Amino acid sequence: MKRFDNRDITWERSARLNLGIDTKIKDFNVILDYSRDHRTNILMDRSFIPTTMGLSAGVRANVGAMRSEAFEASVDYNKSFNNSAWFSLRANFTYATNRYEKVEEPNYSEAYRSLVGSPTSQVRGYIAERLFIDDQDIKNSPVQTFGPYMPGDIKYRDVNGDGKITAADQVALGYPTSPEIVYGFGFSSGYKNFDLSAFFSGLGRTSFWIDNAATNPFVDGQRALLKVYADNHWSEDNRDLYALWPRLSSTVIANNSQTSTWFMRNGALMRLKQVEIGYTLSNRIASKIFLKRLRVYASGSNLLTFSKFKLWEPELGGNAFNYPLQRVFNLGVNATF
Repeated sequence: MKRFDNRDITWERSARLNLGIDTKIKDFNVILDYSRDHRTNILMDRSFIPTTMGLSAGVRANVGAMRSEAFEASVDYNKSFNNSAWFSLRANFTYATNRYEKVEEPNYSEAYRSLVGSPTSQVRGYIAERLFIDDQDIKNSPVQTFGPYMPGDIKYRDVNGDGKITAADQVALGYPTSPEIVYGFGFSSGYKNFDLSAFFSGLGRTSFWIDNAATNPFVDGQRALLKVYADNHWSEDNRDLYALWPRLSSTVIANNSQTSTWFMRNGALMRLKQVEIGYTLSNRIASKIFLKRLRVYASGSNLLTFSKFKLWEPELGGNAFNYPLQRVFNLGVNATF
């Protein structure tokens, strides 16, 4: 059985406000939009069903509430000049957030454990302090309950001070995994027969985690050792307590696979998505070769990426073995007969 009959389940309710402005100021077209959405009666899993009831499936009910807000703006600019030149610019920006207002959860004595007030895509995990120095360091530290661990493995913070590392020590980490900021901007310009255009896109206020299990070297005797790990990992010869990778192992170490700040990274980036330059033959020359129009151009995609994350292509996320984004160059001709 996957679910129980529950005839009290009903629709979610949503109260939405949307305000917008669409105006033109000289050569600028400006669009501004603000929206707010308050959702109640969200269908969620019940958390207070005792295991002694012997139920074979979870119970769901309309017990959640969430508030979200978003601001969007776009600007277009177009201008033609008397000297056969023209220029256009476009930019867009979105900032969107959401927060739980009501969640069925235990009445935690530690406020940091509650989901109320957190974004829906907020990751929770452990605060990693450093790697263990030696056996004496392990002995003098709170007990970590994730399986065997040794010097060179990750040491976590005992947030509630009870002398052991458990789920009670998990806190909200970083930014949401869904970007709160998305933006783009670009331009197109021309002078006589030449034209040039470029477009940038970016993300902000988002975090991602290096996937320990997916990038762990030597697993099953097949996975490769990434160079970034080979160059910066803990070993007996290099007891760097803040090395990128803990001690190497041919198996996935459960202690080091916990979601924590150790593998958390800033996902903000800006990318030069497209650049194109072209030249259009004059009508007089084109007609001599029996054409109405002829344009030659060169373009490139995904040319530059600006990001604090330098280990591998940031849009691969936490798994360096994902298929990378391709950089593409094109040469082309557009002919109209």
